[in-house]
Amino acid sequence: MDTKVVHLLLGWGVNPDKPGSAHRTPLLYAAWNGHDGVVQILLGRGDVDPDRRDDLSLTPLLYAHNSEHKGVTKLILDWKSSRPPLPRPSEP
Repeated sequence: MDTKVVHLLLGWGVNPDKPGSAHRTPLLYAAWNGHDGVVQILLGRGDVDPDRRDDLSLTPLLYAHNSEHKGVTKLILDWKSSRPPLPRPSEP
């Protein structure tokens, strides 16, 4: 996929984390189809959740791995390892 189209859509204000059919997001589709450049653009934004699950409870990382898109899998894993861990919920 041409990253120029992605930049154009984002410039128009398209929500890049809005799930569509089967609760799948643009990041999930990009990961599933091995679109490294699109994955990189989407991960570079602060409003995209790479851990959002679809209706099968699968994440973009799982789709990339299962589809043997090693470049995309590495991009997501590197992105995740560069983020601070999420705070643990406090115990009641």
